[in-house]
Amino acid sequence: MIDAREVTSEKTVLIGIITQHQDETQSTEYLDELEFLTLTAGGIAVKRFVQKLEKPHPKTFIGTGKLEEVRDYIDAHNIGTAIFDDELSPAQLRNIEKVLDCKILDRTNLILDIFAQRAQTSSAKTQVELAQCQYLLPRLTRLWTHLDKQKGGIGMRGPGETEIETDRRIIRDKIFLLKKKLITIDKQMAVQRKNRGKMVRVALVGYTNVGKSTLMNVVSKSDVFAENKLFATLDTTVRKVVIKNIPFLMTDTVDLSENYLHNW
Repeated sequence: MIDAREVTSEKTVLIGIITQHQDETQSTEYLDELEFLTLTAGGIAVKRFVQKLEKPHPKTFIGTGKLEEVRDYIDAHNIGTAIFDDELSPAQLRNIEKVLDCKILDRTNLILDIFAQRAQTSSAKTQVELAQCQYLLPRLTRLWTHLDKQKGGIGMRGPGETEIETDRRIIRDKIFLLKKKLITIDKQMAVQRKNRGKMVRVALVGYTNVGKSTLMNVVSKSDVFAENKLFATLDTTVRKVVIKNIPFLMTDTVDLSENYLHNW
């Protein structure tokens, strides 16, 4: 029987490694989470590939033989996306794309895509856009492979700034503006917090999908969005709660996503 999700969802393969610092049990747990992330993003994992290595291959993350095995499976089963359970360097990304000839994502890119889907407030959207720009900047080369055969000539002469250099400058300018916008948003939020006075504050803290939003709804009798998916809630929510005539502010925190975003 065919799962209905397989018909409508983007088919993917997951790729991980077992190293001297990450045993088979840990690798399985990480791939389980990666599969859940894939489902959250709108895809479905149809197969996993795992290889034992002392450390990730510096050029292709996994060995060339295993990469060819992945390529053969992708070609045979019409797979559109390969997702790696680690952050790929720009060089690894380019090398893998040449072999697999399909969309390549790493864990960071996948999480940023989920953030982009979930962000609702100006603060969250700005943080996500900033993180995406900072992730994209060192990886721009692969977006301009169509320029490889252009060695100059009509229309290619000028002040010496190539298209990729122009794009880098545009993205750097965008990063600068986004950081300025976040400073302004932080100042506005600081004023809002100050206006709340000295009321007691309670924060629900925990890793993604442990039930913070559900607990928030039960205690505060509110309707904060809750779903059995990773990073379902990206925006911080504050509700006033009164228990036994004691008022306090309860905060549903951000699935630890801010930790991901602030790493950029």
